[in-house]
Amino acid sequence: MNDITRLVDRLETLVDRVERLLPQPNREPDWRAVAYRWRKSGPLQAIRHPHLFQLDVLLNIDLQKQQLLRNTQQFIDGQPANNALLWGSRGTGKSSLVKAMLTTFSHRGLRLIEVEKQDLIHLPDIVDPLHGRDEWYIIFSDDLSFEANDPSYKALKAILEGSVAATPNNVLIYATSNRRHLIPEMMRDNLDARHIDGEIHHSEAVEEKISLSERFGLWLSFYPFKQDEYLNAVFHWIRRMDARLEHSEIVRAEALRWALGRGSRSGRVAYQFAREWVGRTHS
Repeated sequence: MNDITRLVDRLETLVDRVERLLPQPNREPDWRAVAYRWRKSGPLQAIRHPHLFQLDVLLNIDLQKQQLLRNTQQFIDGQPANNALLWGSRGTGKSSLVKAMLTTFSHRGLRLIEVEKQDLIHLPDIVDPLHGRDEWYIIFSDDLSFEANDPSYKALKAILEGSVAATPNNVLIYATSNRRHLIPEMMRDNLDARHIDGEIHHSEAVEEKISLSERFGLWLSFYPFKQDEYLNAVFHWIRRMDARLEHSEIVRAEALRWALGRGSRSGRVAYQFAREWVGRTHS
């Protein structure tokens, strides 16, 4: 009897392990949410507490705000709009600007789906259940970059004009990257450049690498902050933290020293300094 009991226990353990390996039955996402993340083990996972940004906290990127706002407005109005690539210096507000679109337009039916780079190969599965829905979906991939022969690179390229399957009219892709062309450009890529009838033709390697970024209809460039822009951001964040701006010259000197230590002047660095300064001086 003991042997039979042990055998049953082992069989139950084996069944449990096999069930974990099997695909989970399709379940409907919680369509009431405004933000989701993709998990290949199940449906779109609702984000209960999305990290939202107000447009007015994003400084020194007024032109970029205006262009992305206009594109997103066209999208939710049912007008033609472009997939967008936000590229440039780190910490300058690229990701925050995309999140601010959700804050601005969620009441109009805009939704955000966060997809990590390695999961872009599942884009057809992500997009498929969005066909025919009334909401407007932005697929958001943050800090995007690829290495050569990355399968996610091919998947994203296909979904951005190139796949046999049509992308729904209620889906756009917004991506951020520190690289304009999303993939490293090597000096050796130019060694195969050809001279034909007086014209210089890039090698096929170069053409392949720029072909993905060119499929984004809207490019928004972000640059490091100038010193005055950085300091304005510092004072802006200190005021938003309900702290009094006393000894502004000391704050200015400390903020510049902080940026020097980070090797960067950006909105992110300004925010981090403001948190450190307010926490230290008001404790």
